Amino acid sequence: MGYGMSRLHEGYSEPEGLNSDGSSSVEVNNDFSKLHNDIFHMTRLRSGPSESIRKSMDRVSVTRLLRGREVNSSGNGKFSPVDRAFVLGHYLPVDGPETVDTMDSRAYVSQFSADGSLFVAGFQGSHIRIYDVDKGWEIHKDIHARSLRWTISDAALSPDQRFLVYSSLAPIIHIVNVGTASRESYANVTDIHDGLDFSEHEDVRYSFGLFSVKFSTDGRELVAGSNDDSIYVYDLQANKVTLRLPAHTSDVNTVAFADESGNLLYSGSDDNLCKVWDRRCLSTGEAAGVLTGHLHGITHIDSRGDGRCFISNGKDQAIKMWDIRKMTSNADGYFRKQSPCLGLQIFKISTTVQATKAST
Repeated sequence: MGYGMSRLHEGYSEPEGLNSDGSSSVEVNNDFSKLHNDIFHMTRLRSGPSESIRKSMDRVSVTRLLRGREVNSSGNGKFSPVDRAFVLGHYLPVDGPETVDTMDSRAYVSQFSADGSLFVAGFQGSHIRIYDVDKGWEIHKDIHARSLRWTISDAALSPDQRFLVYSSLAPIIHIVNVGTASRESYANVTDIHDGLDFSEHEDVRYSFGLFSVKFSTDGRELVAGSNDDSIYVYDLQANKVTLRLPAHTSDVNTVAFADESGNLLYSGSDDNLCKVWDRRCLSTGEAAGVLTGHLHGITHIDSRGDGRCFISNGKDQAIKMWDIRKMTSNADGYFRKQSPCLGLQIFKISTTVQATKAST
């Protein structure tokens, strides 16, 4: 915008002389120049970081802006108008969203494959569609699910993108081969949708259902979150549940493996907490870390895959980014005994990115 203003100023000229009111055309040019210089400098001030931020660092860092908001450096618990304009101008898309597909039911699940080449969307009307991003978002697979309870609650692609699992608030998760040539996949008609039963424990309730499911990095295990406040791990080779972990005091809406080792798990619940679990030391039944900061239930967790960082989305319309290396020890005894578990509790509020309410 500054470039446009300077060019406009350079291109504006009139022959010198007197105007009808007796003023000189030179004076008009000077007034015009002064006006647009004021607009130019005002624009620069409004689109740059605030003066306090600019003095504290040589290069503007959005991370530091977010950290400053977390510690309430502005005094009002939010970005200043100047800082907000800077972040919006650098990181939000300017072209706006575009419609890829339209269905006759709500979409409750959406995620990219690990390499970003495929996009999975799960709909309330028994549909799961896989889109090929590299081919202009054409439909790669149209899956008609089976045995639904109200909606598709989660879906996940295997690391090799050959299989997809989906949950639907039922005790059974289905797995389907999406590597076949046919575009349409009808449950047990064109493709087999094998059922994996998670309700083998004795105290299962009739209303038992699974909200979330994810593959491990090696594709050999599944982790799932349920409405009995527990986390489940399913061994695909042994074809059975190998771990049931009472994890929260409310529904476990989302789960994820933290890294390729498979030892660390993340979970998020309607009790407003995110937790970190270490499968190597579950004898106490305690989480390795508890992360507080969301004001309402957690709806989704996505791991960076390095066992250190993940993001969470909540019903409070906030997205939080966590670094579990910032957690503080909750028991020195864990380390004196040289236990392999993390032995950590978090009390530090995360870096937060506020999400706007939108119909997505």
